Amino acid sequence: MFFLIFLMFVQIRSDRLNRNALENACSATLDPKFCVSTMASFDGSFAGASKDLGVIALNFTITEAKKVFEIISQIGGWAFSGRQLVAFRDCLQLFDITLDNLEKSLLNMNDSGNGESLAWRKAFDVQTWLSAAITNQGTCLEGFREASGGGQVTFSDSLRNVSRLLSNTLVLVKNISVVGTHKKRRLLSDLRDEEAENRDGFPSWMSAADRRRLLEDDDGSLADGVVIVSQNGNGNYASINEAINGAPNNSLVRYVIYVKEGVYSEYVEIPIYKTNIMMIGDGINVTVITGNRSVEDGLSTYSSATFAVVAEGFLARDITFENTAGPKKHQAVALRVVSDLSAFYRCSFKGYQDTLYVHSFRQFYRECDIYGTIDVIFGDATVVFQSCNILARKPMEGQNNILTAQGRSDPNEITGISIQNCTVTAAPDLDLVKSSFPTYLGRPWREFSRTVYIKSYIGDVIQPRGWVEWPGNLGLSTLYYGEYMNRGPASGTAERVRWPGYHVMNISDAQLFTVAGFIAGDLWLDAVPFNAGLD
Repeated sequence: MFFLIFLMFVQIRSDRLNRNALENACSATLDPKFCVSTMASFDGSFAGASKDLGVIALNFTITEAKKVFEIISQIGGWAFSGRQLVAFRDCLQLFDITLDNLEKSLLNMNDSGNGESLAWRKAFDVQTWLSAAITNQGTCLEGFREASGGGQVTFSDSLRNVSRLLSNTLVLVKNISVVGTHKKRRLLSDLRDEEAENRDGFPSWMSAADRRRLLEDDDGSLADGVVIVSQNGNGNYASINEAINGAPNNSLVRYVIYVKEGVYSEYVEIPIYKTNIMMIGDGINVTVITGNRSVEDGLSTYSSATFAVVAEGFLARDITFENTAGPKKHQAVALRVVSDLSAFYRCSFKGYQDTLYVHSFRQFYRECDIYGTIDVIFGDATVVFQSCNILARKPMEGQNNILTAQGRSDPNEITGISIQNCTVTAAPDLDLVKSSFPTYLGRPWREFSRTVYIKSYIGDVIQPRGWVEWPGNLGLSTLYYGEYMNRGPASGTAERVRWPGYHVMNISDAQLFTVAGFIAGDLWLDAVPFNAGLD
C-alpha cells in the first residue's frame, strides 16, 4: 500500500512538473491560459521538449487554419457584394499564402532531425513565415471590418482564433534552441563587376551572365528563360501580364522578363506559383507601370495596388511603379509586396497616400526613389531600405505627411522597417510650401510598430519632434522607434518625442537592423549591391 501511494505521489509530482514546464513555455505568449488549454489536450505536450511543443502547435494551427479556410471557401463569393466581396477575395488569397507557409514551416521543423534544436537558418525562416501568417490574418480581419463599417462578420471569431494560435505557435518556435550562427558576410564590392560598362545594348548594371542570356542564340531564338516585353512589336509580348502568364510555374531558377521603355497602363499581380521572376526595365521614368485605382473605387487598400507581388524571390530593377489616383482618392497603392526574399534596385515608387505596401516577409530596396504623402511606406514586412530617397509630396490642405506606418501587431514578430543611409527630403511640389504641411518620420499603425532610421540624411522637411501619434495613444509605450547617427538639419534628437518606446540607439542597437542583422541579406541577395553592415 505504501508503495502504491508512493507511486501515485511520484506520478502527481511528475504531472505537476510537466504542467509547469508547459505553463513556462506558454508564459511569453499574449494569452498563456489559451496556450496551455489548447496544448494540454495533445499527447506529449506535458512531457515534450521545446521542439516537440513547436511541432504540436504548428500541426494544430495548420488543422484549424484549414478548417477556417474551408468554412470561408464554402460560404462563397455569392454571399458578399461590394467591399465585402473585395475583402472576401483578399482573405482567400491571404489564407492560401498562410497555409503554404505553414506547410513549409512544418517541413523545416521535420527536416531538422530528431534533436531538440533547430539550425539557425531554419529557425529564421520559420519565424519569418509565422510572422507573415500573423500579418495575413490581421489584413484579412481588417479588410472585413472596414468593409462592414466596423460591424461583426460571421466568421470573424474563427479568424481571431487562428490569429491567436499563430501567435502562440510563433512563441513556442522561438523557445526552441538554435544551433549554428549567421557567419556569412558579403560586401558591396563583391558585386561591382555587375556595374561594368557593356557595349551590347543592355543596361550597364546587368550582369555579364544575364546579358548573355538575353542575347540571341545562333539560330536567332532567345535563350531559355528570357523574354522581352515591348510595345513596338519587337518583343515576345506586348504586355507585362502576358509575359507573366507565360512564365513557368514554381521555377527554381531566374526567369527574366525584360520590359523595354514605355508606359504600361496595366494592373499586374504575380501569383504565388510564379516564383523567381526577375523583371528589368530601361530605367526610372523610362519603363513605367501605371494605374489609378483607389479605395474610392470600392476596393480595399490591399487590392488597390497597381503592381502586386506574391511569389517568392521576385527581383525588379530600373522600373517606375506608380499610382496616379492623387491625394483626394486617399489610399491608393503603387506597389504591394507579399513576396519573401524579394528585392528592388534602382526603382521608383510614386503615389500619395499608401504608396508602398511592404506587406510581409523579407524585402530589400536599394537606390530607389519613394514619393508620397500619408503613410508613404507601410506594412509589416522585415525590410531594409538602403541608399534610397524618400520624398514627401504636397498633400491636401490640412493634412500632414507621414513617411512610415509600420504594422507589427505582436511583440514576437521579427518584423520592422529599417531605413539606412537614405535621404529624406521634400519633393519639388512640397519644397516651397513645406512649412504649411508638417511632415513626420512615422506613426504607429499597430501596437508594436517598429521603425528605425540609421545614418540617414534628415532634411528640414521633418518636424523637430520627429514622430507623431496615431489618433489616441496607441503603442506609445510598446512600439520601438529608433534613430542612430543621422545627419542633416532635422536630425537632432533633443526635441524628439518623449515616448517610452522611442530610442536614441547605440551601435549595438543599430547593428540589429542592418542587411546582415535584420534580413540576413548576405545569404540571399545575389543580384543587387548592398552593404551588409553599418557602413
